[in-house]
Amino acid sequence: MSDSNNDTFFFLTDLPGLEAMHAWLSIPLCVMYVASLAGNSLILWLVRSEPSLHQPMYYFLPMLALTDLGLSASMMPTMINIYMLHLRQVAVEVCLAQLFFIHSFSIMESSVLLTMAFDCFVAICSPFHYGTILRNTRVASLGLAIVVRGIGLLIPAPIMLKKLPYCRNHLLSPSYCLHPDVMKLSCADTRINSTYGLFVMISTLCLDSVLVVLSYGLILQTVLSITSKAEGLKALNTCVSHICAVLLFYVPTIGLSVIHRFEKPSAFSCVLLSYLHYVLSPFLNPIVYTIKTKQIRLKMLPLFRRSRIDKMDKEHH
Repeated sequence: MSDSNNDTFFFLTDLPGLEAMHAWLSIPLCVMYVASLAGNSLILWLVRSEPSLHQPMYYFLPMLALTDLGLSASMMPTMINIYMLHLRQVAVEVCLAQLFFIHSFSIMESSVLLTMAFDCFVAICSPFHYGTILRNTRVASLGLAIVVRGIGLLIPAPIMLKKLPYCRNHLLSPSYCLHPDVMKLSCADTRINSTYGLFVMISTLCLDSVLVVLSYGLILQTVLSITSKAEGLKALNTCVSHICAVLLFYVPTIGLSVIHRFEKPSAFSCVLLSYLHYVLSPFLNPIVYTIKTKQIRLKMLPLFRRSRIDKMDKEHH
């Protein structure tokens, strides 16, 4: 029989073995959270305010920034509660809402990365048809499809989990709620939930990663066919920032799947890989795109110079 009190709350954990370092761990987590919010917000503001960036190829950056902001906003509140306030208890309804938003934004980010891979493919393999294929209206349609896909596929998740009885230890391994972890706490038959979760995983992250690899296979084939090595490297260099974003997003997930398949993973390695996937990507994406995208970098430099001059003027007065 399920415990009514346990059915009301779940309990979150942190990195195993590092409980005594909460005060120190909270500092980098807060810094990453604030930097993620500031960096992604800056990209949104920059693309919106600069007319020269009002082109299809730059519209995907705000999409990526919005998904990163959503992912950070979904996860960080419970992580900060654990590491700074030592609050581990979370209501079931809050937990289900959190897992819905985390998985929805994760699917949206995967969709955005796939769309950006398609953008790179068209820009390199069919540069003369780029303006025809990726018109503003088509980019807007892709953005709407990304949102509908992310939300639509995840609507059943909290509804199905809410109906399950939870009569085991209500201890969740990461510092935030995820579908597989919550599902494992139920004492009822979860085969339907498991099948649904597998379907969502295969039809989103797995499919998207395969299509991204296929896109880069075709891009590489086109680059190798270019007679001038310098021109080929220049074309490939335009995709470096996207490749970094893809690796940051997919490698931790693939690593976690491989560990689960070939050996029994430790709790520490599972939580660490989960952090790398959900926490590090929103933090590093704005940095990568600022460094590797010349147009973004050139627009940001005057802002930093201006702030430096204003600071010097204040100190002088």
